[in-house]
Amino acid sequence: MKNINQKDYQSYVDKKIPKPNYFKNCIKAFVVGGLICIIGQIITNTLKNYGLSPKNVAAATAIILVFLGALFTGLGLYDKLGKFAGAGSIVPITGFANSIVSPAMEYKREGYVLGIAAKMFTIAGPVLVYGFGTSVFIGIIYLLFKA
Repeated sequence: MKNINQKDYQSYVDKKIPKPNYFKNCIKAFVVGGLICIIGQIITNTLKNYGLSPKNVAAATAIILVFLGALFTGLGLYDKLGKFAGAGSIVPITGFANSIVSPAMEYKREGYVLGIAAKMFTIAGPVLVYGFGTSVFIGIIYLLFKA
């Protein structure tokens, strides 16, 4: 085996690594993220037409989008969308559903308690803890400075 120095090896690796097309990737992310938001807006408008209150419309829209994200993750379609769109698929609320369902599916062979239940929040857990902690902190500030 030849003795290759680090500099030569790094230049070889740099030649072999595919160069990403940043502009194309940004356009894909923008379009897919926008389409997911358009679907959310269609759901919102439809629910408003049925006469739901604004609070109920917001809650139902979030629930429907999380359900769709989880369903498409379970069917294996969200992974394909993620490979195509990159960040455009993880930014909306459906990406949150994907981040919860994916680890649960990965560890389902380990059982319901030690597999699905224990691993479901590995990615989304810190986000939830930060969100809950921040909301409690802001609630305390609101309570203290409420006029």
